[in-house]
Amino acid sequence: MAHIIVVGNEKGGAGKSTVAMHIATSLVRMGHLVGVLDLDLRQRSFGRYVENRKKFNEAEGLALPIPTYRDLPEVRTESLGPGENVYDQRLSAAVTGLEREVEFILIDCPGSHTRLSQVAHSLADTLVTPLNDSFVDFDLLANIDPQTNKILGPSIYAEMVWNARQLRAQAGLEPIDWVVVRNRVGAQAMHNKKKMAEAVEALAKRIGFRVAPGFAERVIFRELFPRGLTLLDLRDIGVQNMNLSNVAARQELRELVKELHLPGVTVDF
Repeated sequence: MAHIIVVGNEKGGAGKSTVAMHIATSLVRMGHLVGVLDLDLRQRSFGRYVENRKKFNEAEGLALPIPTYRDLPEVRTESLGPGENVYDQRLSAAVTGLEREVEFILIDCPGSHTRLSQVAHSLADTLVTPLNDSFVDFDLLANIDPQTNKILGPSIYAEMVWNARQLRAQAGLEPIDWVVVRNRVGAQAMHNKKKMAEAVEALAKRIGFRVAPGFAERVIFRELFPRGLTLLDLRDIGVQNMNLSNVAARQELRELVKELHLPGVTVDF
């Protein structure tokens, strides 16, 4: 069985597709077979990232490693049984097809609540939730008192993850390893950064997730997307002397992949 990694939350702009592409490409570069799915059927940021990479390879005559991308197959509604959902069947067919070929399946979810996203979360062996380092995005995980910042209870998204965990338990599957990735963390030791760190750590113990370091805000990520590149490709395209920002970003990626504790993965980049 392939190990399923789901990258999801219900807010846009947290860097899900950037995180997803870097994790997938890191695994492929380390020799693992990786299949990827994009469940944002309208925006398709992750899918376009992979397409950009293929086009760049062709234009430059390169052979940068690419994960196996699949669109969700179409399913005829007349083939569905009573109570069956067409989106459930499309996702199930895509996962079943990839499982025969790969070690890891990485699924990028949309920044909103959809049926596809809900089902994908219940399939996750590892759930990666990128979170901008701000109390605006912290609201994704928990409801807090605006005066004291005291945690009042889990958010709708956290409850959805809880329900996904319950479904897996009922099916006799291993529990989801939920990893919250603090993204766009400021370099300076600001008061808000410290308060955010304390709040995330407190919530982690309460609702059961691990906290992993993500990526700082860097211009390089916006420059990489149009060509489908990742931080690990820079030397392959002729960048011999990376600046300090790029070196630091590469180290952030290394630490993130290590912290995921994926089966059979030894980080060697």
